[in-house]
Amino acid sequence: MRDERAAADDTTLAASYTEMTELILPNDTNNLGRALGGAVLHWMDICGAIAAMRFSRRQCVTASMDHVDFIAPIDLGEVAVLEAYVFNTGRTSVDVKVDVRAENPKTGEERRTTTSFLTFVALDEEGTPTPVPPLESPTPEEEALRAEATEERREQLENVADRLA
Repeated sequence: MRDERAAADDTTLAASYTEMTELILPNDTNNLGRALGGAVLHWMDICGAIAAMRFSRRQCVTASMDHVDFIAPIDLGEVAVLEAYVFNTGRTSVDVKVDVRAENPKTGEERRTTTSFLTFVALDEEGTPTPVPPLESPTPEEEALRAEATEERREQLENVADRLA
């Protein structure tokens, strides 16, 4: 059994940090040789779920994904790099920021391709929503990431509302 100190350390933003990579292969591309949006969304969901589960130590299911703009393509042969971390919690929910960038594996050049915010719900052994611990950001770097994600999400939601108005 883990000691109480280790369990407390699991409730930090840093403990939830997850990075995944996917090599863009022909089965993941459209007829232009670019990553399918659905494939990217799938990877974002997986990366976000891992961050949520690392944080909550529970099975987590996707409750929502905020607006997604694909601002740059990821081309055949490039690497999709996904990074996710928990930036907020509710009673049974976990909010996760997921950033995606494209990397040219030959040059190391990278570019931002999309960001979204996902909400997951933690489940107990019976599949019922269960409480999650409060998020801790014990370092200035973690607190800065948390504040940045909160502000970016607020701005993104405002922009979507403006577009719909």
